[in-house]
Amino acid sequence: MCLGIPAQIIKIEGEMATVSYGSLTGRASISLVPDVRVGDYVIIHAGFAIEKVEQTEAEETLHVLQGIGEVR
Repeated sequence: MCLGIPAQIIKIEGEMATVSYGSLTGRASISLVPDVRVGDYVIIHAGFAIEKVEQTEAEETLHVLQGIGEVR
């Protein structure tokens, strides 16, 4: 099973972004979604942003994941 996790882009450096998963941060390639900007929400899978999503959808999904202990 593959799981994409929503994250907010907080910094962009070339084709890499620093992203926030709730209280955690990480890095991901944005080469597959070149039209993203700081503040946008994306789905991250295997270290790549694979699509842009609406803020409300991302926040709802993060809330569910926090509830089951997947994201802190």
